Amino acid sequence: MALIVQKFGGTSVGTPEKIQRVAEKIAQFSAAGDDVVVVVSAMSGETNRLLALAKEITTKPIAREMDVMVATGEQVTIALLAMALNRIGVPAVSFTGAQVPILTDSEHGKARILSINESSVRAQLQAGKVVVVAGFQGVDEKGDITTLGRGGSDTTAVALAAALRADECHIYTDVDGVYTTDPRVVPQAQRLERITFEEMLEMASLGSKILQLRSVEFAGKYNVPLRVLHSFQEGPGTLITTDDEDSMEQPIISGIAFNRDEAKLTIRGVPDRPGVAFKILGPISAANIDIDMIVQNVAQDNTTDFTFTVGNLDYDKALEILQATAKDIGAGEVAGTTSIAKVSIVGVGMRSHPGVASSMFEALAKENINIQMISTSEIKVSVVVEEKYVELAVRALHTAFGLDASRKV
Repeated sequence: MALIVQKFGGTSVGTPEKIQRVAEKIAQFSAAGDDVVVVVSAMSGETNRLLALAKEITTKPIAREMDVMVATGEQVTIALLAMALNRIGVPAVSFTGAQVPILTDSEHGKARILSINESSVRAQLQAGKVVVVAGFQGVDEKGDITTLGRGGSDTTAVALAAALRADECHIYTDVDGVYTTDPRVVPQAQRLERITFEEMLEMASLGSKILQLRSVEFAGKYNVPLRVLHSFQEGPGTLITTDDEDSMEQPIISGIAFNRDEAKLTIRGVPDRPGVAFKILGPISAANIDIDMIVQNVAQDNTTDFTFTVGNLDYDKALEILQATAKDIGAGEVAGTTSIAKVSIVGVGMRSHPGVASSMFEALAKENINIQMISTSEIKVSVVVEEKYVELAVRALHTAFGLDASRKV
């Protein structure tokens, strides 16, 4: 008998028919003797409907009231799923985030979980019931409803699994696991049977959309085994867990991620003196713009060219700030482009295999793909290329590192 936390997203519970199918899947685990806690999102499209209603009232809604409103989406789902389970003979009870309770800070719209009192959930499990919990929400010390922001339901599931010391946390999606890369770009992409927290964290941060970054961080911190599964297809999915140092067949590269949501900015002729990097990047960070890759080159005339990347949505704002900075510090021209993409190779095997970066560069060179920027860490190498070459680059690297052939991890 195992304790399992399962999470179903909005598309999995998007209609009453799908909710009934989810209930039947949960019933299989309950019948096998497992204790089951289920975390669900709002039905597909419901959150957008609620947000549209708010816009009809005001363009500047109070954050507290927005949380009160959008949290109702998950409340509908948990009640319907509990009804569906009870109808087929599986005793079930629903809990909102406040009823658990899941205690958060008071940052409405992007709250962080502080603690979970799991005693009420355990009591219902001991009574033989499936517990259905609303994802994406909690309650602060004042008793106000809060929401966790993007990826909140995944984070709720992982946090509950950690608090309950669950055997596994199952994340059900519209894909049957984590792949070596996007199968829509590389049809030969393979489903991974296993991947480490470190690798999944890098993949999520570099553009993989399978899991939200916050949930992977939480799982890694509390060592919660995650399994990514298809909502309505049988299969083992992909297990995300700690690094298996004893594995004799650990691949050098586990996956290739890419992100088209990139923009590049360059400020030229910057005086080469201490503190200049802060003067350039400080105002960008103060505007709450995330900076990714950075390259600085020093010329012979004691000036430097400074290049960095930001998200596409932040490009115009960052460009405006950088142009003002250039005037303040006496730099030269400012240039930028949104026609770039980032391609990354990820794998814990890189730690013990030298020459991975050069193999990556060789594969891109064979396709005549120019590298504009490079960034490395212990288990990843990222490059910036022209956006029009991103799919060619991914396919070339997927083949070069032997990921096309079926294999087990």
